[in-house]
Amino acid sequence: MTADERTGENGTDEREQDWEMAPDSDAEFPADPEKAAFLREIAEDVRRDSSESKQLSAILYRVSDLYDEDGDTSPEEIYLNVRHIMNIKAQGGIER
Repeated sequence: MTADERTGENGTDEREQDWEMAPDSDAEFPADPEKAAFLREIAEDVRRDSSESKQLSAILYRVSDLYDEDGDTSPEEIYLNVRHIMNIKAQGGIER
């Protein structure tokens, strides 16, 4: 995505503008191995052959990283990653 594609009508970076609207953006997620394992179990369960189920599985797996003591991610990173995936999907794919 180029800088021009990220810039909204008012000249702000849409990624920053979207993230500012997210509640509890500074929330902390203490390590919870049981929750991480549960989310990963669900991710495996919903994963099928369709691109949508694979995307959902990937999102759940990324969210599980919030609760993994070795995970290095944030809600912001997950949100921006998912938003990027959805934008690519809306444009007809990455190879477009």
